Amino acid sequence: MTLSLFQKITLGLAGITALVIGLCILAVPHQFYASYGISLADDASLLSELRAPGAGLAVLGGLMLWGMVKRTMRQVALAAALTVYIAFPAGRLVGLLVDGMPSGSILGALAFEVGIAALCLLAFRRGSRPPAPQGNSSHAPAA
Repeated sequence: MTLSLFQKITLGLAGITALVIGLCILAVPHQFYASYGISLADDASLLSELRAPGAGLAVLGGLMLWGMVKRTMRQVALAAALTVYIAFPAGRLVGLLVDGMPSGSILGALAFEVGIAALCLLAFRRGSRPPAPQGNSSHAPAA
């Protein structure tokens, strides 16, 4: 699978975003969540429950970036990008329905995630792949 420039940019944006957010949740959860107006307690169980998906998000972001440079990882990278950027907004929408309106920061994150999901769907929709390179083929019919 050869990636177009648009597909590479989309995968890069998705990967960098997931990697950075995941690493922030893993390494500095208090500061990360404070940026959303959420104050975390110093509860080891709570922090563990936040750090674990943060590590998962960072790994998925790394897979997306790896797929930009390693041809054999491109399908995995695409699956990771679509999984993350469809699942996160879906989870936030469930939260809206069940829990009510979150802060403006969370709504901003939802909008950003929907934007990346839309880019991924647009970049990797069926039929959007660039054509395979044409080479001389000994099987081509003679003119």
